[in-house]
Amino acid sequence: MNLFDRSEIPVLLAPMAGYTDVAFRTLCVSYGCDLTYTEMISAKGLSFGNVKTVHYLQLGENESSVAVQLFGHEPELLADVAKDVSDRLGDKLCCIDLNMGCPAQKIVSNGDGSALMRTPALAGAIVEAIKRAVPVPVTVKFRKGWDSDTCVSFAKVLEEHGADLLTLHPRTRIQQYEGTADRSAIAAVKAAVSVPVIGNGDITSGESALSMLSETGCDGLMVGRGALGHPWIFREIKAALKGEPYTAPSIPERLEIALRHAECIEAQKGAHGLIELRKHLPRYLAGMRNAAALRLRLNEANSIAEIRQLLLDSTKNVTI
Repeated sequence: MNLFDRSEIPVLLAPMAGYTDVAFRTLCVSYGCDLTYTEMISAKGLSFGNVKTVHYLQLGENESSVAVQLFGHEPELLADVAKDVSDRLGDKLCCIDLNMGCPAQKIVSNGDGSALMRTPALAGAIVEAIKRAVPVPVTVKFRKGWDSDTCVSFAKVLEEHGADLLTLHPRTRIQQYEGTADRSAIAAVKAAVSVPVIGNGDITSGESALSMLSETGCDGLMVGRGALGHPWIFREIKAALKGEPYTAPSIPERLEIALRHAECIEAQKGAHGLIELRKHLPRYLAGMRNAAALRLRLNEANSIAEIRQLLLDSTKNVTI
């Protein structure tokens, strides 16, 4: 699917630091995700050739293309890094996405992420510099504002400086991830600009995806936390968009998916993947009886092999 072809509604996986690694993205693609985003990557880290940072550019076997999300606040450095990313990935790079929405203190304290919403002229200059440097579309993910609603004026600045697509998470930086996403802000941005607008925030089911579309008129859907422990949400949303029936995985099937996730992480990260799994696996257990006991055993596991055995045993003996 061409992300910029408005004949279809694309369903995307949001970039989430610490979560959207190759293993999780691979799972989501297998359930119909149209485009994955890397975790947000420090442009400065890439410019230094940091091995750990460069590792974020790795793609899964089933990822035909990927959006690379960069963060930083220096236009020329970002432009140089974006060009290097484009040269590295070639045809597998869908677009360069700029993070102007991350609310984390360690990010905004350096003037990055959502801090850029307080300096729209600089944000525009960043977009313009990268547009000159790369042959692929340049997109931006941002928030409703820093501590008030400034997203419409900010979106106009981004469009004026050449942004090809905008994604809005309609909470302010001060809200972090609390409260309800204000979909009226997405509708306002959609009405104010001519480039495609992706709606993000509180999409947790096929029904909520349809509500996002009807309430905002957005051109695409981006799923974030709603996909954690629930990678099949993309199949659910696709069925809802087509008006087709959908049956959620049973609890044994969910545990089998969790096992696939564990195996993917092991293949990518070896024993180190155990740390990553502790964030993901408990989310697959929602609705299970005795989930707390299994969650504890998974967290106490000392190897991927032990986790695999726990999941296999639970799949055989699950109590619904």
